[in-house]
This record gives sequence, C-alpha cells and structure tokens, in this order.
Amino acid sequence: MVTTAPTAPAGGTANAGAVAPAPSAKARTRKVKDNLSGYGFLIGAIACFALFMWYPMIRGFVMSFQRTRRGETTWVGWDNYVRILDDPSFWVAWKNTFTFTCLALVVGFVVPFFVALLLNEFRHAKGYLRVLVYLPVMLPPASALYLFKYYAYDPSEAGLFNAILAFFNAPTSEWMQSPTMTIPAMVLASTWMNMGGAVLIYLASLQNIPGELYEAAELDGAGLWKRIWHVTIPQTRLILALLAMMQIVATMQLFIEPLILANGAGTQDSATSVAYLIYQHGFFQNDLNGAAALGVIMLGVLAVFSAFYLRLTTRNEQ
Repeated sequence: MVTTAPTAPAGGTANAGAVAPAPSAKARTRKVKDNLSGYGFLIGAIACFALFMWYPMIRGFVMSFQRTRRGETTWVGWDNYVRILDDPSFWVAWKNTFTFTCLALVVGFVVPFFVALLLNEFRHAKGYLRVLVYLPVMLPPASALYLFKYYAYDPSEAGLFNAILAFFNAPTSEWMQSPTMTIPAMVLASTWMNMGGAVLIYLASLQNIPGELYEAAELDGAGLWKRIWHVTIPQTRLILALLAMMQIVATMQLFIEPLILANGAGTQDSATSVAYLIYQHGFFQNDLNGAAALGVIMLGVLAVFSAFYLRLTTRNEQ
C-alpha cells in the first residue's frame, strides 16, 4: 500500500504552528528604554506627591497627638482633641462653615447651571459671553475679593450694592459689618468669583445631549421646565453629582473669603471658619499641635462625606 504525505491546505496555513521569530536586540533595547522613561515619570510624580502631600498629612496626624514646648516634644494622646472640642470657637466655626456650605450649594451650585442653560440657547456672540462669564476666574482671588470689599460692600451709599438699594428706596446694609449679612455676602462674592469654570463644564455637558430627546419631549407637549427636569437634568446627573461633591469639599475649606472680606473672624465671630481657626491656632496662638488636631478633624469629616458620596453614586450607577 502506497502512502502519500499530507498536503498543506490552501492559504498557506502549513506554517500556522511555527514559532514567531524572537524580537531583535534593537527592538528589546527600545522597549526597555520606553519602559524606563515611563517609570521615571511615574517615580517623579509619586515622589512629588509623597513629599508635598502625603508626608505633611502623616506629619500633621502625628503632631495632633503631641505637644511641643520650648523645643521639647512629648506624646499627649487625645489631649489636643479634648482641648479643641472644649473651645467655644470650634463649634461656632463649624456652624459658620456648614451655613456657608449650604448657602453655596443653593446659590453657587444652582446659579452656574442655569447660566449655562441660558448661554446654551444663544445663537450669536457665544464666545464673547463665555469669556465674559469666565473672566472672574482669571482674576487673582485676593484682587477679586478686595474689589468686593472696597467697591461693592462699602457700608456707605458709595458702595455699589448700597447705591442700588438706595436707588430703589430700599434700606441699605452694612454688609460685612453686619453679623447676619456676613455669610450671605461671602457666598455672593465666592459665587461670582468661581462660577466660570462650572459654567463651561455644564456647557460642554449640555452640548452632548442628543437633540432628538428634546424633540421627543416637545412632541409629548413638555414645556421648558419639564424638558429641563425630565431631559436635561437626567442627562447631566453625573456631572451635577461630581461638581456638587467638589463644591462641598471646596466650601468646607472656606478661608480666603473671611480673611479678606471680614478681616478674619468678622463681627461677633460671624465669619470664623474651621480653616481660619486652624490658621489662627497655628500662626497667632503658636499652637501647631491644636491646629494639627483641627486639620485631622476636618479631614475626617470630609473623608466620611466623600465615602458616603462614592457609595451613593456607585449604588445609583448599578
């Protein structure tokens, strides 16, 4: 019986099981160099984070359990925390900070969204209007706040806001000298100063919403507010949630507004914030350990809120 050798099928698959040639030495050298460059940039970034962010955080946490007097450091455990919690200014500062945060969410979070909705409807001068809205962000924060302090919030009728109130025969206000108006005035200045970035983010999100959704809503007889509620907000909910978290974290660290507008504490401690209290303990009372304890407490509060936010958003996505 004659046997014949199997023939290779068409298409050249006879060499399908052949081993691929090993990469050349030059290719291996190039790959190693590319990896080294990537790891070099990564190590540099990690070193910067470790030196300027992680080490100060760890050092502050350790200092909160210590007391330093005349160059001698001793371990005191929870004494700094007990001393801070017994300080009446601690609770006043948290009350002011939470009040500012809540008002900033009502004003500083809602206003940029509706400004973005308004700008999105314009057909002409879009670039000019966006620059106009973003312009306050380009100003140094200190310069913008000094403009408010000496031009807008002047307690006499020479101030911009009091001149407007006097024009309409409305009672004027002392603004930053009034304990009841201090926090609303800071919220107004902070909103004007920071809303440009949020407006541009909202505009980018609004322009990604398919027009067919609005057309379908109009065919169903939905008016303007119903289209916003049933189309715009659901389509931008992730951006809204992200910016809400960033807004809360930023406003909880309120510092520069009371420092410039209210000269720190304000009238009857009406502007004292937790961040300003940390600054006061560290640089005015020379109590770095108490300031570290305050910083750890603030870090803990923000960490709890961030964990709750992440859990809530993860559950909604599922």
